[in-house]
Amino acid sequence: MGGFRELLVWQTAMDLVEEIYRLTESFPRTEVFSLTNQIRRAAVSIPSNIAEGSGRGSRKEFTHFLRVARGSTRELETQLEIAIRIGYLERHQVEQALELSLSVGRLTTNLLKSLNVEP
Repeated sequence: MGGFRELLVWQTAMDLVEEIYRLTESFPRTEVFSLTNQIRRAAVSIPSNIAEGSGRGSRKEFTHFLRVARGSTRELETQLEIAIRIGYLERHQVEQALELSLSVGRLTTNLLKSLNVEP
């Protein structure tokens, strides 16, 4: 459980963070401390929770943090939808981020199954 950098789910989540930072660069300056911050924090929490859980040393804690990370992917997807609805982003601009987010969700679920726990 300690080699989180080797986990495909962590690597994909890191790619997602990079994509989110790229997307939110174009947000209005007035959003720096609100939606921009929330979106970035949700994205950063995904690989962070995967890493933290892998370092906890128990399967139970690892699975808890994997579930938290998966929840953060849903939070991020919702925030991206908000950004689309209020006109900060176009749907075509977020396709890559949404694909990465869905991939992280699938990889997290598969990792939970491989740990013999309910996803």
